[in-house]
Amino acid sequence: MAYEIKMLDLIDIELESSFLVLARNMGIRTRVKTWGYLILGPDTEPILVDTGASHPEIMETLGMTGIVTKEMTLRRQLSKHGVKISDVRWILHTHHHIDHAGQDSQFAMRQTVITNRRELEYSVSGIQGGQYPAEYVKHHIDRLHKPGAMRLLDLELSGPDEIAPGIVCEAAGGHTEGSMNILVETAEGTACICGDVIYDIQNQIIDPIYQVLDYEPQSTGNQGTSKRQERGAIKRALNSGTFLLPIHDYPARVEHGRVVSRLVGDSVPGPELAVEHQTVGETRKMGLGREEFTLPPAP
Repeated sequence: MAYEIKMLDLIDIELESSFLVLARNMGIRTRVKTWGYLILGPDTEPILVDTGASHPEIMETLGMTGIVTKEMTLRRQLSKHGVKISDVRWILHTHHHIDHAGQDSQFAMRQTVITNRRELEYSVSGIQGGQYPAEYVKHHIDRLHKPGAMRLLDLELSGPDEIAPGIVCEAAGGHTEGSMNILVETAEGTACICGDVIYDIQNQIIDPIYQVLDYEPQSTGNQGTSKRQERGAIKRALNSGTFLLPIHDYPARVEHGRVVSRLVGDSVPGPELAVEHQTVGETRKMGLGREEFTLPPAP
C-alpha cells in the first residue's frame, strides 16, 4: 500500500542553537519548525504522528519561546487536508517530549495512541524533568485504564512491529531511551519519520560541523542516551529508506545513506531540491542550513 504524508505546521520554537547541534553557534538563538505528520492512504483511516505542544507558553518552562499563529492550530492544519480531529484513528508518537505529545487530550479515548512502552516508562522516570510535562504524562496514564485508548509496543524486545499494512514502527534510540521511528511505504519508497534523532540535516549530516571522520554525523546538544548510541541511531535512520522526515527540519531524500535532496513542498513524496556535498576540509559551498533554507510555497 502506498501512503502520502502531509506536513502539519504546529509550532515554531526559538531556542539556543547549540541545543540542536552540539557546539554550533553557542549563545545564539535560532528558530525552528515543529511538524506533525498526517499519514493518508486510500483504505486506511487518517494516522497522525506527533501532536506538537499543548500551547506556545509552555515552552518558556525550558527557556524557549513558542510561536503559534492562527493557521498553526492542529484543527486548521488537519482541515487543510480535509481531516477533522474526530477523523483521526491513531496517534503515533516518535517520543513524548514537551513539543511532541502536547495535544493528545484533544482526541477521544476511542482514538488510540500508539507508543513505545519504554518511552512511557522514561517519561515518568523524572530523568528529564520538564521535558515531559505533568499534564502530558497524566493524560497518558489515564489512557492506560480506558479500553482501546492506548497501544504499547515493546520494540526493543519484539523488533519492528507492523501496526498497519505498510506502516512499521521500530526502536530508534538515540534521542530518548524509548524513541521510535515510523516507517511508511509511499509511492516512491519508504519514508522514515525519525522524530528528534536528527534535528538539523544540513549541519549534522550533509556538512557535519566539527567532524573530520568520513560519513560521521554530528551530535545534537540534547540526547538522553550516550553520544555513540545517538550516532548509531542517526545512521540507522539514514539507512531506513528513501525519505528522512525529522520533526524540526525539512525532509530529505536519501540514497545509500547519503542525503541527495531536500523536499520543498508540504507532502512526501513531493518536489525536491538537490544538495551539494563536501569533502572533509572544503569550505562551505552552499548554505542550506536552518537559518538559510526557506521552504518555498507548495506548487
